[in-house]
Amino acid sequence: MPSGDAITIASAAFLAVGGFLFGYDSGIISSTIALPHFKQYFDSPSDDTAGGIVSSFQGGAVLGTMINMAVADILGRKMTIFSGSVVSLLGSALQAGSTSMAMLIVGRFIGGVAVGMLTSTIPMYASEISMPKWRGALSGLLQWFLSWGFLVAQWLGYGCSFSKTDFSWRFPLAFQCVPALILVTGIWFLNESPRWLMEKDKHEEARIVLNKLRKGENASQIDLEFIEIRDVIAADREIGKVSAMSILTKPSWRKRLLLGCGIQAFGPLSGINVINYYGPRIYELLGIGTQTSLMIIGISGALSIVYCTIGLWMLDKVGRVKPLMVSAAFLGAALLVNAVQAQYINPDNANQLRSMVAMNFVFSLFYTPLGIISWVYPAEIFPVEVRALGNAITTFTNWLVNLVFAQFSPSALTHIGFRYFLCLLRLQPHRLPLLFGSSILKPKALVPHALDDPVGAMAMQKETSLSAHVEERQV
Repeated sequence: MPSGDAITIASAAFLAVGGFLFGYDSGIISSTIALPHFKQYFDSPSDDTAGGIVSSFQGGAVLGTMINMAVADILGRKMTIFSGSVVSLLGSALQAGSTSMAMLIVGRFIGGVAVGMLTSTIPMYASEISMPKWRGALSGLLQWFLSWGFLVAQWLGYGCSFSKTDFSWRFPLAFQCVPALILVTGIWFLNESPRWLMEKDKHEEARIVLNKLRKGENASQIDLEFIEIRDVIAADREIGKVSAMSILTKPSWRKRLLLGCGIQAFGPLSGINVINYYGPRIYELLGIGTQTSLMIIGISGALSIVYCTIGLWMLDKVGRVKPLMVSAAFLGAALLVNAVQAQYINPDNANQLRSMVAMNFVFSLFYTPLGIISWVYPAEIFPVEVRALGNAITTFTNWLVNLVFAQFSPSALTHIGFRYFLCLLRLQPHRLPLLFGSSILKPKALVPHALDDPVGAMAMQKETSLSAHVEERQV
């Protein structure tokens, strides 16, 4: 029998296939809309249409997170992931078989619904089954697998770009079915979240699952974790019934919601997805051809795997807040360098072009801490009673901001070119108040079900006293 650590790590790695699906679905469209045969088949889509193809995915993801707000705590973590994966299969089939632009956009929208459901469930699920020593890294696997998905999308798109038929864009879109099928078939071999089971008063089932996940550990430690989860849930019930509005009306939860939404919004506000979705368009402004630009993006994707591997290794060693501050500073610097160079761009100056491409690589490097932590942090800071709702709302924020950038970026790049990056640069200083605000909440030192106080350092004391109160009443 495998140890509890092996089961937990394998479970988190499997869940992160949803991150691969997210990365692949997001990445494949950048190469697809740049391919000559795609443009020929759909009669050279306009900027607004290209924006619609990309933003329909983001719009679907917004709806997917809204669906999660309503059903994630009812269906449970496993069934939510299964449902999202089935929806993904439907969307992928429609995209690959598209005979009209409307069919393609509907397929992208449905695929987005699926990814919205998955991305607002998987980090939370991974956090709930993980042991404290691995919690940050296992939750952050979503971003690592996302990078792999993006890498495969870019190189598959690059390889298929040499095809002289519609295969060049249909096959890459059809490949989205592969990770979805893996999730559909494999999710039933995972254990349900013990915290969700206990929230539904399935205590015996939760104990069995917890024993599997912590197999090999001291029995008293497993019992202590079981009691801790049970008592935190009981304490909140003792205080009063939790409703969907509680996350807004309770000050400490509202503060966590603001921090989680802010950190999730930082990702798209950085401009990362403008570069990811419209990379070929950006490099076209520099005079670089489609196939060369796809190769550059593929190399950047390969380096992202290295960045994410190092980032995951460091995550639980350096905490969450300091990497976010470093990320914000250097992302702004990289944007500034390219925005300034773009004012004096000379397509015949090879050194300048190489410098601007290199700045995009630097940008990708320093996005890594933000990319990982934006999924880990919101999954850690909410108490179990509102974790699914809180995680769904923070993910909703990410997709909503993405939707705006995805729709309007093609027109912006056409009309103002690289000056668009000056607009992105102006958004960077607005991160700092939230980054400093997040320093009061450092989940590195706390377990998720103990986070229920405006100041993170006091959370354990409060929950301990509440748990003791419940124990006295039970006796």
